[in-house]
Amino acid sequence: MHELRSRHPAALALVADPHLRDEIRRIAAAADRSLDERRPPPGRHAWTAASVIILDTAAAHSCVSAGHPRRHGILLVTDGEPSLLDWQTATAAGAEQVLPLPSAADALIAAFAAHDGRRPGDGAVLAVAGAGAGAGASVLAAAIALTAAGRFRDRTILVDCAPYGGGLDLLLGLEKAPGLRWPDLTIEHGRVSAPALHAALPTVSGLAVLSCGRGTPAREFDAAFGVGAGGCEATSAGQPGGAADCVIDRGGVVDAAGIGGPAMELGDAVNGFRGGDGPDRPLAPVAVRAVLEGGRAAGDLVVADLSSDHGAHTDEVLDTADLVVLVTQARLRSIASAESASAYLKARNPHVRLIVRGPAPGGLAPSDIAGALALPLLSAVPSQPGLTERLERGGLTVRRRGPLRTAAESALTALFSGHPARVRATCQPGPSWWSLARARGAHRTPELSYPTGAGR
Repeated sequence: MHELRSRHPAALALVADPHLRDEIRRIAAAADRSLDERRPPPGRHAWTAASVIILDTAAAHSCVSAGHPRRHGILLVTDGEPSLLDWQTATAAGAEQVLPLPSAADALIAAFAAHDGRRPGDGAVLAVAGAGAGAGASVLAAAIALTAAGRFRDRTILVDCAPYGGGLDLLLGLEKAPGLRWPDLTIEHGRVSAPALHAALPTVSGLAVLSCGRGTPAREFDAAFGVGAGGCEATSAGQPGGAADCVIDRGGVVDAAGIGGPAMELGDAVNGFRGGDGPDRPLAPVAVRAVLEGGRAAGDLVVADLSSDHGAHTDEVLDTADLVVLVTQARLRSIASAESASAYLKARNPHVRLIVRGPAPGGLAPSDIAGALALPLLSAVPSQPGLTERLERGGLTVRRRGPLRTAAESALTALFSGHPARVRATCQPGPSWWSLARARGAHRTPELSYPTGAGR
């Protein structure tokens, strides 16, 4: 029984009525399904992560007022036959069914079975954060993305969520490569088509990179170029003054030929950066969310580099991520920074894991650092000789063997295993993350068994 439950994520129960709560517990026990009972409204990660959400009318009102998005798997339960108010509330919340209890107990059991986890073809979002400047999160995020792109070629995207970090394109040697950067993107109604976005971004080894760039001015969306008809003007990095490789409008990202793809609708028209005209602008949270969710919906693996940034855009990443990896150096000041960072990360996402990077001049053991931070340790990574010099002279590459490759594979193993807490710390390559992905039927796109939810 325990093993069966471990394969199915808990159902999120937001029910104020004590009689309904007892009835739902009884039905869940009969269905062998665990419950995650919370007071409404829950955090956004819990809302988006749950495979199924059970609400009563009062909780549904609360969640609608909190602005939680409509999604699949919402069920509204009532004590007896539903009233007109119950039906109106169910419509506002986007509920798939209204179930009067106890008469609809069998229907609730069937709903548990129908919503038993993530859909095949869903993508994944992995976020990498750093404990202070110089922790190495940007390097690790790029290494994870490059390692994954070796298997998920053309299905992996690296997203730069550190607007003051100098740009991941520079880290990867793509600073002169044509393609869009964050300031070039204008997102109309929060819709992003991942295939066309891939085609518009600079790439390396099959990996698409959405970088913050270095001071490229943003261009506002101009409806005169045909909103909904596949037109807008932007300045693409490497192509000053020319037409953008793609635009984002009501129909999604549209390439130069006007061919769009499936899109996610999340909000109003926004630019990749928000506020002001200079380069020192934060990323627009709705734009970040649109890119992450668009990639996930298309079955992509999205790796987001948070560096040590905090802000509304990082909150969006953490609320969306399936796994968050915190990188810290084995030094006293970095560990002190990691303590603050881990508290922030864990408050937004329950799936936070740790990678400790050497050397350890004070002799601090990685397991002791993980224990002090109360985080599962994925990997202890020694310093890699010559890495700094290689980054100065060219773009980052990940060798077939070495500390960087080990750290990247440990993060991917945790992501695809479905049980990140069970992955033990290791300095040697662990079980093949690709085998884990293939075992779950992910030949081109990753399928997870658990739900959703920097500095160089």
